[in-house]
Amino acid sequence: MAVTSALPQVPHMGESIRMRKIVKKFKTVAGDVTVLKGVDAEFHPGEFVGVVGKSGSGKSTLVNMLTGIDKPTSGEVQIGDTLVHKLSESDRSRWRGLNLGIVFQFYQLLPVLSLLENTMLPMDIAGKIPPTERESRALDLLRQVGLEHDVHKLPAAVSGGQQQAAAIARALANDPPFIIADEPTGNLDSRTAESIFGIFEGLAAQGKTILVVTHDPQLAQRTSRTLLLCDGEVIHPAVAAALPWLSHPQMLRATHHSRPIHLDAGQSLAKTGETLEGVFVIVSGTLEQTHADSGEPLRLGANRILGHNAFLMGRPARAEVAAVEPSEVLLLDGAVYQDLAAHSSLRAELAKTGEDWL
Repeated sequence: MAVTSALPQVPHMGESIRMRKIVKKFKTVAGDVTVLKGVDAEFHPGEFVGVVGKSGSGKSTLVNMLTGIDKPTSGEVQIGDTLVHKLSESDRSRWRGLNLGIVFQFYQLLPVLSLLENTMLPMDIAGKIPPTERESRALDLLRQVGLEHDVHKLPAAVSGGQQQAAAIARALANDPPFIIADEPTGNLDSRTAESIFGIFEGLAAQGKTILVVTHDPQLAQRTSRTLLLCDGEVIHPAVAAALPWLSHPQMLRATHHSRPIHLDAGQSLAKTGETLEGVFVIVSGTLEQTHADSGEPLRLGANRILGHNAFLMGRPARAEVAAVEPSEVLLLDGAVYQDLAAHSSLRAELAKTGEDWL
């Protein structure tokens, strides 16, 4: 039956995913449970983003918002010019088939179809690829993931890693600009997981937007950046990078009690003798601090922390700090920082750096 409803065109490779103030509540017998709490996030072409967090942090729910499998209670999910959550269920399903490649943890291959037939199936459903080109395209995709000698085998006849590779080929069937994978390596050995991540890296290099939910921190380090979730909220990436010794709830607390400061080139952040309100986390740009006694300059870039010595020792700053270029820092509230330092290995770990003269 022909689809009569008008759908947005397939996005160009240069379009992005934007999530704005996403809230998701589920009704339970005990009352409403809020799983996502005002999430803001963006994902851009050519990015390979790891979505990371403990079990129950909201990772899979966030993915369901992006794929249109579920709708937010409030907020917007926009991919290209399309507000995905505003589409009807049937339109959303067809839009998803044209624009998204989805890779599941448990492969979801149809057991009675060969790997070749499984890869062709999305093309048959969406109708985007001409019928005469579907088999050759499926064969080429299976070759790209190393399955050229297994195309006529049923899923049960190949290994778990080969099934996941076939699932990736299937996700690429309609040449979607966005690939979203939910724990795609959760059931694979480390060597096969490395291979699967290598495929994702290659796809990102082609300009596709790749989002991978993973619980494996080592694999997450291979992504171009990570979106770290805790209790349904996003931890500021600079906080996570600068203070990796904190637990996720502690990182989220630090995020809540930080405020951004934008600096122009040459603008001062701190001066000798000043009493600091807290500590600074560099988000972007380059800052230079000059010690009052030696006059020796030291430059620090993103994801570094400034001011912990002065603040924890209760003394004024002993260095001048200014932006070398337009920069952004976070000011983390001093009382919160002191409490975090008292209840973690933060003080000892930061003392090892020896680079903060403030």
